Amino acid sequence: MLREPHRSLLLKFVLIVIVLAVSAATARTDDANRAKALALVDAAIKMTDGEQAVKLLWQASDIDPTLTEPYIYLGLYYNSKQEFEKLADVYKRLVKYQPREVSGYLNVGEAYMSFSPPKQEEALTWYRKAYQIDPNNSFAALRIGEILAQLGNRDEAIRYLRQASNDSKNPPQAAEAQKLLRQLGS
Repeated sequence: MLREPHRSLLLKFVLIVIVLAVSAATARTDDANRAKALALVDAAIKMTDGEQAVKLLWQASDIDPTLTEPYIYLGLYYNSKQEFEKLADVYKRLVKYQPREVSGYLNVGEAYMSFSPPKQEEALTWYRKAYQIDPNNSFAALRIGEILAQLGNRDEAIRYLRQASNDSKNPPQAAEAQKLLRQLGS
């Protein structure tokens, strides 16, 4: 018969083994789902029927909602069709499952800026979310600065545009920010 300290230790060991077994089974299921989703994405890419390809891409995103590839291709499709509300929805779903994916937030913002006229307030919300995740993101800073300038918030716009203008890793963005700063007289 096991004494109490040994029984407690044995129980902890058994629990650890169970947790590891469940984790391994979950990982195998995740890997299988990822493989199925990637196969659907691959099949969709090879299709000539855009509507059927879109269905496969949505299926892939249902099977593995954390996989970015279906969202990228869905985004390309809806952008090419100028279906900007659906484009925004695609990337909103991506950030739901990948909340640290800055590009997803930026893409929602870009979708809102593609409307005619642009939905600046909605876009600003998403650019600010991207900026919160990555305060060094010069693209987010540039877009925030542009929108704030257009909305008449000059001082705050200048702050963001200055940050974007100092990004030596992204010369085109820096140049655009510098141009806007000159237009604002700063």
